[in-house]
Order: sequence, then structure tokens, then C-alpha cells
Amino acid sequence: MLKITLPDGSVREFEGPVTVMQVAQSIGAGLAKNTVAGRVNGRLVDACDVIEQDARLQIITPKDPEGVEIIRHSCAHLVGHAVKQLYPTAKMVIGPVIEEGFYYDISYERPFTPEDVAAIEARMKELIAQDYDVIKKMTPRAEVIQVFQSRGEDYKLRLVEDMPNETQMGLYYHQEYIDMCRGPHVPNTRFLKVFKLTKLAGAYWRGDARNEQLQRIYGTAWADKKDLQAYLTRIEEAEKRDHRKLGRELDLFHIDECSPGTVFWHPKGWRVWQEVEQYMRRVYRNNGYQEVKGPQILDRTLWEKTGHWDKYRDNMFTTESEKHDFALKPMNCPGHILIFKQGIKSYRELPLRMGEFGQCHRNEPTGGLHGIMRVRAFTQDDGHIFCTEDQIQQEVLNFTRLLQQVYKDFGFTDIIYKVATRPEARIGSDESWDRAEAALFDSLKTSGCEYLVAEGDGAFYGPKIEYTLKDALGRQWQCGTIQVDFSMPERLDAEYVGEDGNRHRPVMLHRAIVGSMERFIGILIEQYAGALPVWLAPQQVAVLNITDSQADYVQEVVAKLQKALPDHALKMAADLRNEKITYKIREHALQKLPYILVAGDKEKAAGTVAVRARGNKDLGVMSVEAFIELLSNDIAAKV
Repeated sequence: MLKITLPDGSVREFEGPVTVMQVAQSIGAGLAKNTVAGRVNGRLVDACDVIEQDARLQIITPKDPEGVEIIRHSCAHLVGHAVKQLYPTAKMVIGPVIEEGFYYDISYERPFTPEDVAAIEARMKELIAQDYDVIKKMTPRAEVIQVFQSRGEDYKLRLVEDMPNETQMGLYYHQEYIDMCRGPHVPNTRFLKVFKLTKLAGAYWRGDARNEQLQRIYGTAWADKKDLQAYLTRIEEAEKRDHRKLGRELDLFHIDECSPGTVFWHPKGWRVWQEVEQYMRRVYRNNGYQEVKGPQILDRTLWEKTGHWDKYRDNMFTTESEKHDFALKPMNCPGHILIFKQGIKSYRELPLRMGEFGQCHRNEPTGGLHGIMRVRAFTQDDGHIFCTEDQIQQEVLNFTRLLQQVYKDFGFTDIIYKVATRPEARIGSDESWDRAEAALFDSLKTSGCEYLVAEGDGAFYGPKIEYTLKDALGRQWQCGTIQVDFSMPERLDAEYVGEDGNRHRPVMLHRAIVGSMERFIGILIEQYAGALPVWLAPQQVAVLNITDSQADYVQEVVAKLQKALPDHALKMAADLRNEKITYKIREHALQKLPYILVAGDKEKAAGTVAVRARGNKDLGVMSVEAFIELLSNDIAAKV
């Protein structure tokens, strides 16, 4: 008898091999109708897949996160079905699942239009209404090649070439349309009713700008109409908050074709940058970090020692001079080890903490660039802690508490903690990994943090904690990290003299809080929809006159504000333009200024100002001194 153990511990027996769907049918018709797939001994499989040995089984339905992912993947295949019916000469490329959606890359002789996308979506709905079964067939490699050759699917044939060791491949039949995939997929199109095609974009074959350009159709799919509507509302709000749009409107920065993937900061944007950097510099100073600065360009021999020249060279900007190869640094770690190695270090100096606002360059593909969120030149709040194994736990604990305070100051209180543990391919002894992983787990427990575990997702050189913050729209941004590294001190021969008088390798902790400064500022812009907190705002106050007779008084008010808050002097300005006061107020309101002060003859005579707060809030008339106190309190409270 074949025994199937269900999640509740109950066991069902069958006389022979059984499919996931047959198990579901044996439990009940309602469950069978809602079965999307199964998880057999931890592995996702199609509902039609046969279980031949005793196994643990979880039935996957649309209520499960995996069920929603499978629905999205099947919707991508449905895009292919619709496209091939409407545009028979189109060649299908790949259609993977992405966060909250899916896409399909397509090669076609002309650009698709929004009208084409609407037609594809309409045809998908027609196909769904046919309520047809999706059929899976495991097919010999030679037959798969024959199928795609007969259909002229050149890209599918290239994908088959990429899998030379695959003797059997999964083909999924959507009526006359055939696609290739590892699966699993929905058993019937009735699961695909709640979807929406969202946008068109360009893409390159294999993500390489040197290859031919493809067209990418994006979409989203959900198990419930309410979830779809909530997503579309969230996307609409996200578009309003898009940092690229707000960067233009608020005159913060721009990206130029003359230097793709780098940022041109305008005066107002650079003020935001400086505020973030100076804040983080204080964090360094107040928590025992010594700030250092390493060179931008380093010799090939160093990158060979670290392993980057062999494994990461395509992502590095390289150059040659006097018969030597050099690379712009893609990270700061090797430079910090070279600084550590200057002079003999004693165990008494550990933990030794270094911090750098280090500018790095990575040759990201053009198609992957995104405003200031994904760039080729970026600056990290990069820090490295050289310590002993016994010091790892306390250092990680200190770092977690510090990160929590920093995120709170920037307005983020919802943090997801994830520990990535040892991968199969790794260096270092199991005992060292045991101690390092235990130190990470214990530090989070001591901090009172609930955490996730990503088994096997650690780097080859050590485990790590990833800190992911949630923004105002519930989106997740992985910014902070602390990584244990046994490898690089070994590769670059870093040592310290221990209490026993012998030479020892330090452990290196890589840590960052905001990560890429550019990306973090982009996150802040979207978090606050451009209305940055007073302490971060590029301009905090505009003082406006009503007529020329108050011009001198307005300048006096600005001078008082700048004298009272010298660190923020550049963020306060007079607007003496000969324009109607309503026009000036509206214009500054659109720039999302925290405060607009207006001075007429009455205010001038009384030494006061009329105060408007962001959001068209009238705070009434107050003395300049009272406003300075208000502004000072806002800055101190980081609101």
C-alpha cells in the first residue's frame, strides 16, 4: 500500500501510484476543484504528477502563496497562447514570474502598441472562458527540438541548447499552443480569471544590451478580485510617488544619456544627500567607527587575489595603463583589508571598526537600470568590523540595535529580519560555521527580533543577516546587511597578534545600514511622496513678501532663521519676486515645502510672520522666535 501523509498528520492509503489530483479527489470534490498543484516531500509538482512512493503531501490551492505564484506563471503562458493566435509570426522567448506578477519576452517584427496589449488581454479572457485543461507532457529532448523547429520558435531552441543534460523536458499544452517549462502550472484556465496586463517595455535577449531587443509584456494575477484591485490601487499610488517623476518636479536630480546609470545631483537633491551622509557620519563617530577613504581604482592583481577578476570581471569597469590592468572598485572590502594590514595589529585593538562612504562602480546592464534605485555608480555607507569569533555575537547585536534606531529616525519601523545560512559550496570548517550562525541567531534573539531563515542562501564565505524595511505602500526594500566573512582575510593575508603571541586571522564583518545612498534616497522620496521630513527637506522654509515694502523685513527674518539654525542655513530662502502672493504660495506648496511664511505690513510692524504648514495648514501668526522654536523642535524630533 502507498501511504500519503497530509499536513495534519493524517495518512491516506492507496493501492498503487496516485496523482496529486487523485489524492485531492479522495478527500473531497471541493478540494479537488481548488487544487492548483502539490508539494511532495517539500517539492512543488503539478496536480497531474504521479506519486509512486510513500510521501508527505500538501495540496496547493489559490489560498496558498505558492498557488498564487503558479497562477501568475500560468498567466504568462496564457499570454503566449493569446499572442500566437493574434500575431502568428511572433516568436516567444521566456515568461517568468516576478514579484506580484509576471512578464513574457517576445520577438516581433514591429513594436506592440497599447491597443495590441488591450487585444491580447481581451483574447486571454476569451481563452479563459473556454475553461480548457492545461496538459503536461514530459517529452524526450529530441522530440522537444522537433516540436519547436516545426513551429519556428528559434528562442525556445536556444533555450533547449542551454540545457544539454536534460533528456526529458516538460511541455505544457494550452490547446494548440505549446510552451516549455519546469512547472508546475494550473490544471485548468478557470484559475486565471483575476489578472491584468499592466505595461509594455523593452528587453534584451539574455539581458545583454549587445543582443537583439525584445518586447516585454508585464502583467499581474491574483486569486481574488479584491487583491487585484488593492494591487492596482497600490501601483497607481506608487506611480504618483515615482522618484524619477518627483526628482524632475522637485528639481532634485537627473539622469543623462551621456553617462547612463549615474546621477547628476542638483543643488536641492545634493542637500538631501548631504543630510543623509552627515547623519550617517555621526552614526559612525558615535559608535566607534573610524572613517577611512580608499582609492577608486585598484590593480588587477588585488582583484585576482579576492577572486573578483575571474568571477565578477564582466561587471567591473576596467582600464589599462603602462601595461597594467586596473579596475574601478565594485566594493570597498579589499581596500579596508589593505588599511587593516598597515602595521601590526593586536587582539587588544579588536574589534576594529572602519567606515567609508565609498563610491563603487558596477557595469550593470542597461535594461536593469532604474532611476537612482539601480545605477552603475553608487556610494555605500560601508563598514567593516575586524574581530575574533568570540566577538561576533556582540558586534551583530550592537549593529542590529543601531540599524533599528537609524531606520526609525528615517521613518521606517517595520523591519523583516532574515538569516541566510551555509550553502553547499563554502569555505571554512563546519565548527566555524556553527559558531558564526549561532552568533547571528543569538544576537537576533537577544534583540527580541522574530526572524526568517533562508537555508543555504549564505555566501560561500559566511552566513549573513539581511534587514528589509517596509515602506508606506507595504513594499519591501532590502537595504541593511551584516555578513560574516572567513575568506577575504585569508585571501589577503590579514592577521593580528593574539593573547598567546601567535598570528591569527581576524573575522571580517561586512555591514551596511542604508546600503546604496542613491537607492536609499530614492526610497525616501517614494516613502514620503517627495514631502520629506523637515530635517531632510532640501528647503525647509520660504519667506514671502506681499509687496515690495516688506522686502527688507523678509530678508531680516531669513537672516534670523539662518543664524539660529546655521546647519540648515541653505534650506531657508526669501521669495521677493513681483508676483501675486497666492501664486507664490501655490508654487512653493507644489515644491512640498514644510513651511511657508508670509509677511505683510501688519506682520512687519509686529515682528511676526503668518505660518502655513505643508498640507495647506494655517498655523496662524506667530513671532519669529516662536517659529524658530517650532522649527528647531521639528528638526530635533526628525519629523
